[in-house]
Amino acid sequence: MDENKENTEIKEYADGWMTERKGTDVPAFLKAAFVIIPLGAMTYFLVYMNGETFHSERGQLVEAFNKATGTANGFMYFVITLIAIYAILLILFVFRKFKD
Repeated sequence: MDENKENTEIKEYADGWMTERKGTDVPAFLKAAFVIIPLGAMTYFLVYMNGETFHSERGQLVEAFNKATGTANGFMYFVITLIAIYAILLILFVFRKFKD
């Protein structure tokens, strides 16, 4: 009887705006989102590091701008590294053993 009572206890957050049962884990779709979003951000930064140079209309203008002003590849790789570090820490946090 006590085990059943523990599973039905409700925790409230934000003055009751959010509730959950004690002992529940993060949903699988949310765990997947925690993995996919940082990977998408890293991919975006890698693809568009120097602008949209492959675009049929603006590509030549972007390349000319890059030649005139230079690129920021070092900074962009730094940002990608920060995203990767954040993603690793986030994934370690999300997939660790749940403790209530």
